[in-house]
Amino acid sequence: MHIVVCLKQIIDPEVPFHLFRIDPVAKAQVRGSHPLVISSYDEVAVEVAIQAKERFGGRVTVVTIGTREALQALHQALAMGADAAVLLCDPAFEGMDSFGKARILAAALRKIGDFALVLCGRQAGDVEMGLVGPFLAEELGIPCVTLVSNVVAGNGKVRLKRPTETGYEVLETSLPCLATITNDETNVPRYASVRGIRAAMRVPIPTWSAADLGLDPALLKDLGRIEIDEIWIPQREIRCELISGESAEEKARNLALRLKELGLL
Repeated sequence: MHIVVCLKQIIDPEVPFHLFRIDPVAKAQVRGSHPLVISSYDEVAVEVAIQAKERFGGRVTVVTIGTREALQALHQALAMGADAAVLLCDPAFEGMDSFGKARILAAALRKIGDFALVLCGRQAGDVEMGLVGPFLAEELGIPCVTLVSNVVAGNGKVRLKRPTETGYEVLETSLPCLATITNDETNVPRYASVRGIRAAMRVPIPTWSAADLGLDPALLKDLGRIEIDEIWIPQREIRCELISGESAEEKARNLALRLKELGLL
């Protein structure tokens, strides 16, 4: 079974607030020296794919849209246990919204050709929209199951385990299909071994442009492109007000009155 995982590289969400910067001209996050990581749910999707490969055989290919720096994310997935990787890189791909990215990924998957299962994280760790997976399934014309934590394949079908508020539910569908992946206790991403890291650096990673995918850059220019009007870091105003009183009881009484005045009680 050939599993394809679509992943995204983002700025580490754990970057301290005081180091986060916005470029007012480009209207985007300033990457600079900030560490870049695989979006957390996408990393879980890589883990689920590798677990399925280990149980049922097959191979795993990881795909991402990005610049050359996204090779770091692909190498990490290879070090975890993926077998192949593809970078989709073209100036025409920049600034795409979820629909545009789904169109690009669909073209890449058609070029790959023999996939049985496509996995995406439930949502990206930066914009948290959760749209690319369902849009991609629609582009490919295949079933889509969301919020899956584990997969069991066999006899041309796949069973998908999905956590609920009261336990789990299991859904079955035919292959090929797409699943968006969420986390649970069974799919914590593994650490890459030193051997895996060294082996990953020897795997050739092809770069596919719009032309390689049969996409017209002129048409992509107006397809699903995001135009940001304004982006900023919210300013936090902190005020400190001291409550006076002769005794603890009076201070508590004055505090309660002040909270009522502010509409907090």
